[in-house]
Amino acid sequence: MTMITAIDTTPRIWVGCLACYNNGNLTGEWFDAIEGDDITLGDVHGGAQYVSPGCEELWVLDHENLPLKGECSPHDAAQVALVVEEVHESDREAFIAWALSGDQIEDGDGLPSTSDFEERYCGTWASFREFAENLADDIALLDGIPDEIARYFDWQSWTRDLAFDYTTCNIDSGVYVFRSI
Repeated sequence: MTMITAIDTTPRIWVGCLACYNNGNLTGEWFDAIEGDDITLGDVHGGAQYVSPGCEELWVLDHENLPLKGECSPHDAAQVALVVEEVHESDREAFIAWALSGDQIEDGDGLPSTSDFEERYCGTWASFREFAENLADDIALLDGIPDEIARYFDWQSWTRDLAFDYTTCNIDSGVYVFRSI
């Protein structure tokens, strides 16, 4: 019997005290990213009532399951986490890859648009060539063409040209494919 292990896609952030970090002291904790607006200095300092002078600013120094590059404020991370949680859990990794690809569409707040993602996402494939062959079947590209002629169809050139209309993100098991509308 094969056991399937669920992948945790919960957006998380490591929030640290910026003053402590700048002084060479890594002080902080991991939190669910959606809680970013509610995190206090006391939370980051292990619940301590007293916080050193200069400890005024919190900063996200690391994150997981968020389409962010580098550091940001806890508020910004919380806003992005809200968007990520709108996406079905099974599609979150693809959404994050799309948002980091540079081909994403942003909403009025500068956040990745989940509706555009859903419109563009074509699934996970072993290769772009496999996607192209499946698309050819779906649109009946070679239907009605005699086998004697169809065997000369140039799949490599057609797949190469088709790739101009799509964005792909490589993953261990293949590629995510997105329409470039």
